[in-house]
Amino acid sequence: MTLRLTAAQAMIRWLSVQMAEDGKPFLAGAWAIFGHGNVAGIGEALHAHRDAFPTWRGHNEQTMAHAAIAYAKALNRRHAMMVTSSIGPGATNMVTAAALAHVNRLPVLFVPGDVFAGRAPDPVLQQVEDFSDGTVSANDCFRPVSRYFDRIERPEQLLTALPRALRVMTDPAECGPATLAFCQDAQAEAWDFPDAFFEPRTWRIRRIQPDPVEVERVASLLRGAARPVIVAGGGVHFSGATDALKTFAETHGLAVVETQAGKSALPWDHPLDFGPVGVTGASCANALCGQADVVLGVGTRFQDFTTGSWGLIGHARLASLNVNAYDALKRGAEPLLADALAGLEALSAALAGWTASPPDAALKARWFADVDPLTAAPASGNALPTDQQVIGAVQRAATADTAVMCAAGTMPGELHKLWKAGRPGSYHMEYGYSCMGYEIAGALGLKMADPARDVVCMVGDGSYLMANSELATAAGLGVPFAVVVTDNRGYGCINRLQMATGGAEFNNLLRDARGGEVRVDFAAHARALGAEAVKVAGIAELEAALARRHEARGPFVVVIDTDPYPSTPHGGHWWDVAVPEVSERPEVRERREAYEAKVRERA
Repeated sequence: MTLRLTAAQAMIRWLSVQMAEDGKPFLAGAWAIFGHGNVAGIGEALHAHRDAFPTWRGHNEQTMAHAAIAYAKALNRRHAMMVTSSIGPGATNMVTAAALAHVNRLPVLFVPGDVFAGRAPDPVLQQVEDFSDGTVSANDCFRPVSRYFDRIERPEQLLTALPRALRVMTDPAECGPATLAFCQDAQAEAWDFPDAFFEPRTWRIRRIQPDPVEVERVASLLRGAARPVIVAGGGVHFSGATDALKTFAETHGLAVVETQAGKSALPWDHPLDFGPVGVTGASCANALCGQADVVLGVGTRFQDFTTGSWGLIGHARLASLNVNAYDALKRGAEPLLADALAGLEALSAALAGWTASPPDAALKARWFADVDPLTAAPASGNALPTDQQVIGAVQRAATADTAVMCAAGTMPGELHKLWKAGRPGSYHMEYGYSCMGYEIAGALGLKMADPARDVVCMVGDGSYLMANSELATAAGLGVPFAVVVTDNRGYGCINRLQMATGGAEFNNLLRDARGGEVRVDFAAHARALGAEAVKVAGIAELEAALARRHEARGPFVVVIDTDPYPSTPHGGHWWDVAVPEVSERPEVRERREAYEAKVRERA
């Protein structure tokens, strides 16, 4: 038996019956902005399946894809969304989001419209023409930032392309974005699809089991260690291994430090949680890593911020528990190729009776003695609030259900150091791609994934101006979350890096850019997009405003002016940022000498 459907109808029908292990659809629906490359085919198909496969409309292709990505991250990759656009600028707008999903190993299905497979009307509106290659499309930009890429030129190609895309999206090792560039004439073409193709299917996310030989090798490495440390990454969350990590650390007495993606794997006040590691890390975590002779990575890709450009842990023997062989073998690590939960359980059994020397609890106590005053409510007459004081205010306003989220600028580093995450999922950071503009759209996706969560989005004025349109989407949908806009009148974080490398303050703070400082009324702007919004004069007013956020029926925006210069002086680690070898500025030449010394020290 067959069903005669257009290719687009067949795709949506098939996607709507792909199930997750919890019995719910794996794909929650589609984000869509229609254009001439997808409105006739995919648009008609989405309308026909609007009850079984909901469609949401965003205001920018990139940011609605960010919402889809945050949704998948919040649900630990157990569910995902589709995102569709027209051919041309709609498609290329999504490329940044595809790169973000690729770097962070997060599933999303991109379905941009594409050129005509039959080429009869070429060149069509928005078509990119290559004078030497007739197969080129703007959608080829997705190839390097997709885990799976295909171009649908015939309806029957869906029979293989769709399962291949879902296989990648549900594979714990290969997980990431899949792109189906869908030729617009093929979308509308009919074909007789077999009935069996549309039978519901459940996609199980497998737990890769460890090899006993690899388990024993890593166990042997740990047994011989005098000062071992665990680095917990995002894979701990994705595999649902937070409890297993806690049990493993307690059983064997190992200190745990956390990457940006791994933060909240253990509660901040657990005695074996020594906090954030690396460039934005705590003094206590970095001290342990600096002394470690064996570092066990669990679900981490050892990004440069984690390793201090390999100056922090490059001296230690590495073991890496990871589902992906590429990550497990980095820097000559002893690999343990396995799901984090299964790997920790097997490793614990192999280490039965063994415990490490207890870490120095005083290190952690000294850290909080240093940084807690930074987040405390300021005395009266305080000058412009610092980002640290803003974080403290949000922390005091937080509940057990609060999830703080951010992506780029000053806040990721400060939050990594200072936010006290109480339980798994209470910290949501996109710091793999560190994409400005992820924040507001990401908060929308996070709230859609977990409506019970109290979501607080931290965003600087720079990121707000880069992408704010999904405030209007959230307002229209009635999705409530809080947004704290810290207005330091420019790009404060990169300005500090510029100064730290000897550069003059230039083109980062608005006052140092051509055109000068323009004061934006962010509260008025947010209200114009349908959000509730207020501008506050200080930390006390910020806390009072945040106390009202639960009354809002949509996004609630609080704007506060902050000082662009202060950063947490404690913790952190050197980061390899190349300083110019030749410069007229003596400050640059001085920093170059220091840079070369650090490079030699790392070697």
